[in-house]
Amino acid sequence: MSATVNVGSRLDRLPISSFHRRVMMLIGIGMFFDGFDIYIAATVLGSTLHSGFSTLPENAMFVSATFVGMMLGSFMTGFLGDRFGRRFTYQFNLLVFGGASILAAFAPNMTVLILLRLVMGIGLGAENVVGYSTLTEFVPARVRGKWLGGMAVFVVTGLPVAALTGTFVIPAFTWRAMFILGGIGGAVVWYLRKSLPESPRWLESVGRMDEAEALMQKIEAEASRGRPLPAPAPLPVSTPSRNLASLWGPALLPRMFVGSVALIVINTLLYGFITWLPTFFVKQGLTIATSFQYSMLMSIGAPIGATIGALTSDRWGRKPTIAISSSLAIVFGFIYPFVSDPVLLPLIGFALTVPIYVLVALLFAIYIPELFPTEVRLRASGICNTFGRGATIGTPFLVVWLFTNFGIRGVLTLMIGLLVTLVVVVLRFGVESGRQSLEQLAHAKARGTQSNHL
Repeated sequence: MSATVNVGSRLDRLPISSFHRRVMMLIGIGMFFDGFDIYIAATVLGSTLHSGFSTLPENAMFVSATFVGMMLGSFMTGFLGDRFGRRFTYQFNLLVFGGASILAAFAPNMTVLILLRLVMGIGLGAENVVGYSTLTEFVPARVRGKWLGGMAVFVVTGLPVAALTGTFVIPAFTWRAMFILGGIGGAVVWYLRKSLPESPRWLESVGRMDEAEALMQKIEAEASRGRPLPAPAPLPVSTPSRNLASLWGPALLPRMFVGSVALIVINTLLYGFITWLPTFFVKQGLTIATSFQYSMLMSIGAPIGATIGALTSDRWGRKPTIAISSSLAIVFGFIYPFVSDPVLLPLIGFALTVPIYVLVALLFAIYIPELFPTEVRLRASGICNTFGRGATIGTPFLVVWLFTNFGIRGVLTLMIGLLVTLVVVVLRFGVESGRQSLEQLAHAKARGTQSNHL
């Protein structure tokens, strides 16, 4: 057996086939329930607050516990995924958040529910990291942005589905039914994903060449359908280090900085604004029913935004798409606090939600996993996610303070400041990764050696 299998070049030259669609579907349905479980906080917390089961500070604790759990899950999955493989890791985290979700439905008080949310968060944070990174390692470079953005659509579709489900399920069966639905969904996906293969890029990176070669032959046979395939690109001239210290070297440290800042910003946008919308509406005097209806309308912008991100990132490039969508979110963020008309409010909110979810697709799904070599991809992505989740542990308390003292304008001022920071950091330090092979990006010796154009 050869000392290398050249997995990356062989995968990149494949035509899109039933193999890619099957991998996309098996990872995607798990990611959908990950998103559903994350976003049920918006409807559940509005209901628990309205019924007296929780208070506003307890709701902040619930959201904060989610961040702590997701931070721990993001960090641990990076080491598990690079050490034991992608397949083991995505199955393990499904069991964690699915089981904890079912138990949460029977929580006797808010304290127990918060503790179970912490456990759920561990599985949710792990799924987010390993799902996107695994698909990154299967999809050809020429369509990687489109397919990873499509994966983000799976995730963010959990937002309107959770909002719509909550609108009908919570009044009939209480908020507890929402956790049961998420838990059962996770268990079903765990069973279906037993057939998902290991990443051949990971197998090669850990020296399991026979397994990588056997798997590649199966993939090529299915993708080619008996037709000859083009010759793969030449092998890279060097192998990236598996040493964790390489993340702090001159080649990867700027990428770690960009990834960490980007995920701090997008996590704060999601969990400092989007998740709190039903609570904001209730505290502003709307009924719980009207609150859910407004939130549901605005949430439709989530899959639309993620779809736009998927369709534009390969064509426009990662950096321009991030800059444009951030700028649009800033504009609508300025407008939103001054709108009180009951018709315009959800419409402007929708217009604000769309570019935020373009960023969700770009940052979570596409850009961050691309930045790092296979040898350290999950650990690097996990650490960036750890910073992102960790920095937002205090976000719920900051949001409550801002809203209490300055209203929605205070909250939006924070969001706009973070978006400006994101644009500056990505344009100044970010590498353009669109349409480049993962191996080409991995072997860049310093920031900017790959096309860093706008």
